[in-house]
Amino acid sequence: MPRVMIGLRGNWFAAATVAAMLVSGCVSSNSLNNTAPAVAKIRPATVMVNFTADSINPATVEGDAGVAGRPVTIDDPARVASISKLVVAIAVMRLVEQGKLDLDRDISDYLGWKVRNPAFPDAPITLRALLSHQSGLRDAVDYIVPLDGSLEAVLVDPKAWDAIHAPGTYFSYANINSPLIASVMEGATQERFDRLMARLVLTPLGIDACYNWGAGCSDGRRAQAVTLLRPNGDLARDAAMKGTDPCAVYPASDGSCDVDKMYRLGRNGSAFSPQGGLRISARDLGKIGQLLLRNGAPLLSPNSFANMLGPVWTFDGKNGDDDKGYFMAYGLGVHWLVDKEGRQWFGHVGEAYSLRAGFWINPAEQRGFYRYVTMVDEFSIVGHCFDRCP
Repeated sequence: MPRVMIGLRGNWFAAATVAAMLVSGCVSSNSLNNTAPAVAKIRPATVMVNFTADSINPATVEGDAGVAGRPVTIDDPARVASISKLVVAIAVMRLVEQGKLDLDRDISDYLGWKVRNPAFPDAPITLRALLSHQSGLRDAVDYIVPLDGSLEAVLVDPKAWDAIHAPGTYFSYANINSPLIASVMEGATQERFDRLMARLVLTPLGIDACYNWGAGCSDGRRAQAVTLLRPNGDLARDAAMKGTDPCAVYPASDGSCDVDKMYRLGRNGSAFSPQGGLRISARDLGKIGQLLLRNGAPLLSPNSFANMLGPVWTFDGKNGDDDKGYFMAYGLGVHWLVDKEGRQWFGHVGEAYSLRAGFWINPAEQRGFYRYVTMVDEFSIVGHCFDRCP
């Protein structure tokens, strides 16, 4: 799997998104011009915080927040790409504890429509398989569904599925798992995904964050966002603006953006980008890290936390696509790695819209860190954004 796929699509999707936003009136051409000045005027942001269970400390805070003359801070929210998946897993485990979800139940029961790999029609798809990237789903189809679309229509396409390996038997990282997870959460609770994430995780931890600028972010939070730029200064995501984003989700097929009118629970979990749309500051992501260092407390029981961490899947040489050693073990929304000194870390990477990020926890040493850089060449190679980012 190309690294550029982690979190969201590459350059073509960003261009399509900007075009769609222009058509729908979500972003004006003037705002694009104003937020993408000559690259020499804007410094790439480099941010890193270290955390323990009791402290969050800045280590590196350099560059601009995607706008000339606006230095980045550890309190500026940025789109953290696939790190979003780990936070979704925390919410899923909370719903499991509450008896509203079962990791091993056929997800069709929650959705009201049947989900099957056409090559394995008798094999149910479970949340455990989705969260551990063993569902058989593949990113060969577009997992970004317009506001008026449905995942059901997308998943009937055989190209969305692995035709060789049965569900639950083979690891292959795929973003499309996340919109389906979000739909299952909605089907089980009859509550919108972004509101679920705020209620179950973000608000209880005192975190000012949200998915696609939905529920959870305070008034004015959108205006504090880190604007993500390409290396040449072109806009990638989150153009600088005041107030709220007029179209925080992917617009409908006709360019309109009436979420209250068009959004249907359990039908299109991609609208709030569960695979990569979390906007959160470095300081607030450190609070998620503290929860992980505290074995899930205060939101998860020790047993639920242990089930989430796993690993659920470990590479044995043939049971998955390891992406040339990039993936060796994975839990439920949790990526495991071993560093050069043989120490084990868990967390997740985030790579999209010219941002590279790594969020890693060392349970043995009871410490962790989060780092990100902006204005990165999306095709540059770097391992896990761990010891360094480009």
